[in-house]
Amino acid sequence: MLTIKTILCPTDFSEPSYEGLKYAIELATQFGAELCVTNVVPAVPPLPTNPNFVFEIPEYERGLHADAARKLRELIEQRIPKSLKVRTVIGHGDAGREVVRIAEDERADLIVIATTGMTGFRRLLFGSVAEKVVRLATCPVLTVRAPVARA
Repeated sequence: MLTIKTILCPTDFSEPSYEGLKYAIELATQFGAELCVTNVVPAVPPLPTNPNFVFEIPEYERGLHADAARKLRELIEQRIPKSLKVRTVIGHGDAGREVVRIAEDERADLIVIATTGMTGFRRLLFGSVAEKVVRLATCPVLTVRAPVARA
């Protein structure tokens, strides 16, 4: 029998990621599982060594982390039923690798991740977080393709 106790659902706070969240909520409800919603804050690239350029990386990263925490709280309040057991985790760095690391740390039984369905040059240029998660994850991954907007 398939046992799912913890479902990890990454979000970048975009509409496609909310489509994945819908599936994660439904599955967590059906299995009585805990939902772990995560967001990955990107790494700050190295900065110029110009002594006249002042940019406080730790302060900036704290701001990004605080913003992600606020958005995760709002997401839970607005989109996740109160009856569902849910928690949040914020990662840092490469999104695909961080989602996989968080899934392992949280002992997720399933990752539910949305894919935007990028193809061609855009996919080559930007890569695919969902594809990296599918390749690297040690647990099952459910990919949810967001509906394509029609003009």
